[in-house]
Amino acid sequence: MQKLRNIAIIAHVDHGKTTLVDKMIHAGEVFEKHVNLGELIMDSNDLERERGITITSKNLSLRYKDYKVNIIDTPGHADFGGEVERVLNMTDGVILLVDAFEGPMPQTRFVLQKAIDLDLKIIVVINKVDKENCTPDKVHEDVFELMFELNASEEQLDFQTLYGSAKNGWMDYDWNEHGDDIVPLMETIIEHIPASKTIEGNKQMLITAIDHSNYIGRIAIGKVYRGTLKENDPVALMSRDGHIKKSRIKELFVIEGLQRKKVKEVQSGEICAIAGIENFDIGDTITDVEFPEAMPSLAIDEPTMSMVFTINNSPFFGKEGKFVTSRHIRDRLFKETEKDLALKVEDSGSADQFIVFGRGVLHLSILIETMRREGYEMQIGQPQVIVKEIDGVKCEPFEELLIDLPDDMAGRAIDIVTQRKGEMLSMEARGQRSILKFNIPARGIIGMRNQMLTATAGEAIMSHRFHDYQPVLGPIARRNNGSLISMENGDAIPFSLNNLQDRGKFFVSPSDPIYEGQVIGEHSRQNDLTVNITKTKKLSNMRSSGNDDKVKLAPPILFTLEEALEYIQGDEYVEVTPKSIRLRKIYLKEHERKRAPKMNA
Repeated sequence: MQKLRNIAIIAHVDHGKTTLVDKMIHAGEVFEKHVNLGELIMDSNDLERERGITITSKNLSLRYKDYKVNIIDTPGHADFGGEVERVLNMTDGVILLVDAFEGPMPQTRFVLQKAIDLDLKIIVVINKVDKENCTPDKVHEDVFELMFELNASEEQLDFQTLYGSAKNGWMDYDWNEHGDDIVPLMETIIEHIPASKTIEGNKQMLITAIDHSNYIGRIAIGKVYRGTLKENDPVALMSRDGHIKKSRIKELFVIEGLQRKKVKEVQSGEICAIAGIENFDIGDTITDVEFPEAMPSLAIDEPTMSMVFTINNSPFFGKEGKFVTSRHIRDRLFKETEKDLALKVEDSGSADQFIVFGRGVLHLSILIETMRREGYEMQIGQPQVIVKEIDGVKCEPFEELLIDLPDDMAGRAIDIVTQRKGEMLSMEARGQRSILKFNIPARGIIGMRNQMLTATAGEAIMSHRFHDYQPVLGPIARRNNGSLISMENGDAIPFSLNNLQDRGKFFVSPSDPIYEGQVIGEHSRQNDLTVNITKTKKLSNMRSSGNDDKVKLAPPILFTLEEALEYIQGDEYVEVTPKSIRLRKIYLKEHERKRAPKMNA
């Protein structure tokens, strides 16, 4: 067996995982020296590059000396926890990356817990030691305390630590005196991560990821646990419910660099991709035909949030999208559940509505954003948390919330969180900033980000992760202000927008097309207000269109998809098309909105 190491890189969002992988790619000389790859090589899709986060795990391999190192770059956000749990099953060790200033964060805890539960060997890398006011030694102690708290074994607590700056391309055992390359990290991986075991016997492989090729169809990806897989071998596919189907391996691939390389056979311990097997799912086992034996299936954290997906039935439907029918939306959602185990889709009572369950607003908004870029049009309802009954008591999901902000703004943040039923657990000073830790219902976090950024002049950095289910608390106040609703179809006229500026803030620009029932702004008071912004100035012999003062309009508020989903109220939808994000009332006509509460009572 060749000298092989399988590792995953785990970290909180924005602690430098993908940048470190870039430097490892260069150290392993995966590409010719004259090839200019740019940065964030592993963030391959547009959404990841735009948001600066990893959404789906990626595999690559590099050669160092005479060793092959398979590296998996994992998502750092707890909303993609299903992805992290699966890929850690394929590894023998992990590199835990921690920011030298921020220290362990909620998602650090989340991904580290998974690695400890799987009894993986851990190497700690404290990154960004060139930051101002950073405290690498204190962060090292914090990581040890966190691992102790998470019941790490004695062997795991005896971890090797490296310090460095992935951006500047160096890693070393001492952050004060350092070299100028990441060779110490590569040497540590070879020395401390256990080699992949070669286990003889009947073949066994757990499918942990799915890919698709237009030429060869669906591809099963996983680590060969036992035996040897060969091209054209007959195999048995055991589903999670114990059902067995006979099949045959048509093609086998291993990862070389960022590409797949076709091979004749793959031995145990290696990560491979298999083509030719049909009707498989994540968690199924590829095993021996004569002596089929299933591997333990993957346990995935349950969804904590749901949203209603429905067809776009606004007056603007079909103008921008290619896929607009309920059949299109249904097929796409169920296709997504095949590769995303943390996602669940249910048919509702209505033929054109579907209830989609996920791990959080970000998890579901990434799906919506992907669909709109593919040409889908749909409408999304207000996010709802999933309430469970545990021992006869109704319980709701609670999250651990961390807010990093300047000292003088801590009071405002505490006030906002406590109004939303949050309980403060600790407050820690770091330089001129404070780290506030809260326990808060997941309901309370929905819509809080905008309010928090406004109150702290954009300085607050919020991160949160699912903690547990606790008894349901009382009602939580969401948005204080009502909506400004369009009375007519037409185009927004600057004259009307100017006259109504004292009524609230607008979400539309002059000349934007609007329709009756569209939410075009936020009212300055608590109630909804229907207004007409399509009215032009009446002209006469005495008044012409150009003899008044120039109209000065405040710039409109433009929402991102997540902000729009967190902003809407229960009687509103977010209308999503490939080019637009609009807010609207579920009932477009005013008389229907007045009648709706009586009908639902």
